Order: sequence, then structure tokens, then C-alpha cells
Amino acid sequence: MEYRRLGRAGIKLSALSLGAWVTYGGQVGEQVARECMAAAYDAGVNFFDNAEGYAGGNAEIVMGNVIKEMGWCRESLVVSTKIFWGGEGPNDQGLSHKHVIEGVNNALKRLQLDYVDLVFCHRPDPETPIEETVRAMDIVIKQGKAFYWGTSEWSAAEIMRADGIARQYGLTPPVMEQPQYNMFTRQRFEQEYAPLYRDLGYGTTIWSPLASGLLTGKYNDGIPEGSRASLAGYEWLQRGITPERIGKVKQLKSVADELGCSLAQLGLAWCLKNPNVSTVITGASRAAQVTENMRALDVAAQLGSDVMERIDGILGGAQEA
Repeated sequence: MEYRRLGRAGIKLSALSLGAWVTYGGQVGEQVARECMAAAYDAGVNFFDNAEGYAGGNAEIVMGNVIKEMGWCRESLVVSTKIFWGGEGPNDQGLSHKHVIEGVNNALKRLQLDYVDLVFCHRPDPETPIEETVRAMDIVIKQGKAFYWGTSEWSAAEIMRADGIARQYGLTPPVMEQPQYNMFTRQRFEQEYAPLYRDLGYGTTIWSPLASGLLTGKYNDGIPEGSRASLAGYEWLQRGITPERIGKVKQLKSVADELGCSLAQLGLAWCLKNPNVSTVITGASRAAQVTENMRALDVAAQLGSDVMERIDGILGGAQEA
């Protein structure tokens, strides 16, 4: 396993990590989650990503149970949660001071942990002043309930505003962003966020590196029953499964074949080649998927400039969802 610094922060994350989105507490049960996490841990993964909104909090419960049952040393792990969707009540959502503090406290109870290493603002909250959120996150950090905080899917302008407020008032600034990034969703990461890496030293924990399975080739002949895109509430994923993209995935298959790897490994390896990626969050519904995904590190070593240029030629530049 390769370990990368989270931007300019001192903490190091495994280049490939494992996330709980959709699967834990929802698509798969606790036994499968345990097998997947064990396979990842054995491969050197130290970062496990979660959120209060995943499966209505059940994903955190499952992950917490697994960590406790496996008896892993807490210091060997980097665990995250994200705060925004905590329930149906008027103060159970968003980034108000009240919900940030209560959301983190509730997440820690579900995870059965004294602290998380990383806590993210899961989305921007237009109904809460950014200063209020920054002050709340500063309290979370100073109370030792998290070590670093950051954002997910905020605009670069919003992030710069939060950083400026933190520095103006001597508060803890955000140090990381969790954006979607893959071969088909690139523009924000590669262009809008560029000043964050250059000027602020931001780290990134990217999600959906395989475009919710599209880049594995699983949708080349339609949407299989039981796949993520077939789940209730995830109809929006189907909008990204277009004939044009399927055609590009089929072209990418020839590149993967020549490299002797799977399409999934190629997609993950492509993300790993970006120096501004701190870690690639993978998902898995079975342990064998985890084992396959980990081999993307070897594939990344094969992606020279000639192969990367060929891939860009197939993609036709930045492709947005």
C-alpha cells in the first residue's frame, strides 16, 4: 500500500480507501461489511469513510461494530464521518452550530468511538452563515472529537470563504475537500479547485472514482437487477448512463485488456495518477471486489504519459455529469 499526506496536513491516508456509502446497513449486511473491511485492512487500507446520512445512520453502526469486533488498534485507523443529513426534524439537517455539535456526538455514539480523524460538512448549507459553521467545527476540533475538518461538494468560493473566516478569527481552518472525481466528472476537480491545492495545500478524499459502476463495464448491456443504479432512490444515477459514455467505456476496455487489468482497476489507477488526489475512496459489496480494487496500485505504475494521452483521447477531454 502507498500512503499519502492529506495535502499539507501531517496525517497520512492509504492511497486506496474504503467507503460505506449505499452498501453498509443498506445494500449489504454486517457480515459482508466485516469481510470487506478485513480484506481492505489486510491490504494496508487505513482510511474508512462514512457519514451520518448513510443508511440513516446504520452504516456508522455497522462500521463501529466491525472495528470493535476486529479489535484493531484505533491509532492504526483513519475514520471519517460527514455531517448534514441527520434526521427529519427541523434542526436535524444542515450545518447549524446546533446540528454540527449534535451530529458529531451522535455519529461517535453509533461508531462507538471517542473521536473521528476527519469530519466533513457533507454539503454547503445556504441557510446557515459559513461563519457559524466554521465556529462550530472549530469547537469540534478543540474538544478532540475530530482532528481535521473539511468540506464535500462545496464550491471553491465557499471553501475560500471558510478558510478566510477561520484565519481572520484564529479558528481551525478546513484542510480537505471530498469531491466526486472520475474519468467522466473532472472539471471541478481539475479546474475550479486548482487554487485550493496550490494556495491552501488542500487534500482530497475523492468519491465515485468508477462513476457509480459505469466505468466497470457493468452497465454496458443495460442496468443489472440489484446494482446500485437499480436501487430505489438512486434513479439519478441512471441519468449518467448514456449511450455516449457506454461507447467510451467499451473503447477503454481495449486499453485495460492491453494492460492486463480490469476496467475497474484502470479507472481507479487513472484517479491515482493525479497528484492532487490524497486517497481514492472505493466501494465494495463483496471481499473479492476489495482485493481486485487494491491491484489498481500496480496498474497505476503502468500508466505512462502515452497511455494517459490515449485515455484522454478516448474521453475527449473533461466530461461532466
